Amino acid sequence: MSGRQFTRCPLLLLLLSCAALAASASGPGERIYREGMLPGGQALHAVRDPGLQLSGNEAACINCHRRSGLGMTEGRATIPPVAGIYLEHPRAGIVDDLDLPFVEGMRADRDPYTDASLARAIRAGVGVEGNPLNYLMPRYDLDDASMTVLIDYLRHLSPGKVPGVTDGELNFATIVTPDANPVVRAGVLEVLDKFFTDKNHYRRGDAPRLRSSHRMMFKAYRTWRLHVWELTGRPETWEAQLRVRLAAEPVFAVISGVGGKDWEPVHRFCEAQSLPCLFPNVDLPAVDARGFDTLYLSKGVLLEAGLIAHALSSRRAEATPVRLVQVFRADDVGREAARELARLLGPEGFTCIERGLSSTAGSGELRRALSTVGPQDIVVFWLRPRDLAALGPRPKQIQSVYVSGRMGALEHAPLAADWRAVALMAYPFDLPELRRVRVDFPMGWFSIRKIPVVAEQAQTDTWMTCSIVSDALNHMADTFVRDYLVERIEQMLEHRLITGYYPRLALAQNQRFASKGGYLVRFADPAGTKIRPEGGWITGS
Repeated sequence: MSGRQFTRCPLLLLLLSCAALAASASGPGERIYREGMLPGGQALHAVRDPGLQLSGNEAACINCHRRSGLGMTEGRATIPPVAGIYLEHPRAGIVDDLDLPFVEGMRADRDPYTDASLARAIRAGVGVEGNPLNYLMPRYDLDDASMTVLIDYLRHLSPGKVPGVTDGELNFATIVTPDANPVVRAGVLEVLDKFFTDKNHYRRGDAPRLRSSHRMMFKAYRTWRLHVWELTGRPETWEAQLRVRLAAEPVFAVISGVGGKDWEPVHRFCEAQSLPCLFPNVDLPAVDARGFDTLYLSKGVLLEAGLIAHALSSRRAEATPVRLVQVFRADDVGREAARELARLLGPEGFTCIERGLSSTAGSGELRRALSTVGPQDIVVFWLRPRDLAALGPRPKQIQSVYVSGRMGALEHAPLAADWRAVALMAYPFDLPELRRVRVDFPMGWFSIRKIPVVAEQAQTDTWMTCSIVSDALNHMADTFVRDYLVERIEQMLEHRLITGYYPRLALAQNQRFASKGGYLVRFADPAGTKIRPEGGWITGS
C-alpha cells in the first residue's frame, strides 16, 4: 500500500473536484462506495461489531456517509464526512479555524489522514491517532487495488465550485410544461415570485464570522434569483430545451414547477444532470427506483390507485368475478392511474375494463362509456371537474363508484347528488378540518402579500417547498453541494411542524415520495363540500 499523502492544497481540490467527479462517475471507486461492488464484480464484504456480517449494497459506504460523502446526524449518532478535504485537513484548535465548507460532523482536533492511515481505518476501524472508531463503522475486506480506487473516489467527493452559485447569488429554476394548467401555473409563479422577493428583502448583510465552538449558520449570504423555464412543443423536445436553458442559466436546483400529463422528460433530465428537482406540482410523477435528485410530495394519482386498490382488495374473497370499469380521457393522467390500479388488482381476480374517452369527448360519449355497466360492476372515474359535471343522471344500475379526488377537485368536485350518494373518493391529503391549522400559516402569508388563492393546494405546496429549501440551506451554511441539499432535506423533513395539506412528511435514502397515504371519503351532503372518512388513514402502495 502506498504511503503517499492526500494533497494538502484545498484550493487545488476545489478547482479540480467537479471535473474529477465527472470523470470517475462510473468508475470502480464509485461502485465500491455507492453499490458495495468490487472492481471485479464481486460483492463488497465487511463486518460490524458485534460480529454482524455485511455484503453488497448493505455494506456500501453511501448508507452512512451519504452520496455527498459529507455524512449525516441521526439522533445521537454523527457520521463524519469522508470527502477528501475533510480527511486531509491539518489539525486545528476549533472547527472555525479549518476554513472549510461547514458540515456537522467535521472535526478539527485530529491529525490529517494519509492513504496508509485511511486504509487502516477502513480495514481495521482504527482512527488516524490509533483510537478505535465508532462501532457503527464496518471493517472492510479490501485488497490494495480496491483500496486505491476507493480512496481516489473519496478525494473526488470534495466540495468544489457548483453551477448556479456565485459569491453573491444562489440561482434556482422552476420548470413549467406547456400542458400545465394555466390557473395553477399563475398561482404557483406568484407564490415563487413573492417568496424570492421576501427572501432577498430580509437577507442579512455580510458580517464577520463569529468564533464559536458551536456550529456556524449563515456563514454565507447570497441573493436568491429565480429563472422560469417555460417549455414548448412536444415532450420529446423538452430535454434538449432544458439542456440549452441550463447551459445559458446555470442553477443550483429546480424548485417547485408545474407539469401536466407528462413529467417524465423533466425527471430524466434532472437525474442525468444530477440537478435537484424539489417537489414539483404534478399529478403523475415519475417512479424511478434508481432516482436520487427528484423529490415529490406524493405519488399523485398513482397513490390514489393504491388507496382504491386497498379498499377493493377485500372483494377478492367473493365467489363471483368482479369487473372494474375505469373511465378516463386518453390524453390525461387518468390513463396511467387506471393501468396502475389494474396492475395492483390483477392478482386479486378483478377484470379491469378501460373506457378511454377522446380529447373531444362530450356528455354523449361519457354516457356511452357507462352504457354496458351492470349492477355488480364497479366504476372508477379518473376525470376532471368539467367531465364530472357533465355525467348527467346516474344510471340506476350503477351502485359502486370511486372518484379521483386529486383530478376531480377534492371536496369541491362537481358531482350531482345522485352520484354523491354512491361515490367514494380517493383523498390523498389530510382531511380539511385536520389540516386547517397547518394551512393557516401559508394562507395568512398569501393574504398579507395580496396573492390571489386560485389553486390552494398547489400554492400551499409551493410555499412549503420554498420554506423547506430555505431551512435546508440555513443548516448547510456555506456548503453548496447539490447532493448535500437533497440529503439535508431528507434528514430534516420529518421534523417540520407546518406540513400544509399533509399530516406528515418524511423521506429516507431510497424514498422519493414524502407523503405515502390518504383516505377514502364520502360526501356528507348532496351539494356542499363536507366530507367524512370511510375508515382511517391508509398507506398506499
